[in-house]
Amino acid sequence: MHRFFLFLTALLICLVASATVLAHGMSAEDQARIVNAGLFEYMRLGATHMLSGYDHLLFLFGVMFFLTRFGDIVKLITAFTLGHSLTLVLATLFAVRADYYLIDAVIALTVCYKAFDNLDGFRKYFDMASPNIFWAVFIFGLIHGFGLSTRLQLLPLGDEGLVLKILAFNAGVEIGQIIALSVMFVVLLGWRRSASFRRLSNAVNLLLMLLGGLLLLMQLHGYQHAHYADEFPLNTDDHYHIHEDMEQQASPLLNYKKKMNLNSQPLGAELPVKND
Repeated sequence: MHRFFLFLTALLICLVASATVLAHGMSAEDQARIVNAGLFEYMRLGATHMLSGYDHLLFLFGVMFFLTRFGDIVKLITAFTLGHSLTLVLATLFAVRADYYLIDAVIALTVCYKAFDNLDGFRKYFDMASPNIFWAVFIFGLIHGFGLSTRLQLLPLGDEGLVLKILAFNAGVEIGQIIALSVMFVVLLGWRRSASFRRLSNAVNLLLMLLGGLLLLMQLHGYQHAHYADEFPLNTDDHYHIHEDMEQQASPLLNYKKKMNLNSQPLGAELPVKND
């Protein structure tokens, strides 16, 4: 089990460390594929988006961590599902937009919150009972759904059949969520039978809080580059385009072997002669 814990730690750290490259945004390939796509394609996109949504998955992992009764799992996941379905559908339908870096930063805070709650932080540091978990998960579901909506609205949705497209995407999100929760349930069920669960549970939740903090910093960093690019003193233009290239990493032309350097000097061109 120690090996499993080390593997999980390394996996999560690598996941967050590469988050700017593997960000669960809508790539150029997604945007191209979704033009004239059917409802099944929207469903598939919703499922893959949830399964690649490291912030959503970390939050759900925190919610599931200490749940042992199936009824409690159903109740809390239903609250989360109602919350994110509500904002996903309504925000997309009425084109309610916000900066997705800031929304994802708040989602990162929900990961920190759940880890803090799992560590009994409210009682230890504030001498108070934890807020009602059902309503907390529901409210956080609203935030997560708004984050999903900001990404869905990056696609050329059009007006025809918009409601069905949104519902298909949301159905795909639910399918992806069920797959992720099933894996978490099996892993946690097996781990709870080991003595190491009690011994390492605090360490895992501390790690979860750390990862949430790293995600928060990553999103705030992205927001600064998107809105205050001129304030970065070193190679501002190059630094901005590096982040832009990372967001477009899924482009179909990314792996094309021959790359054109449009900034290089043509062959045979003479270097300028400096006059003394």
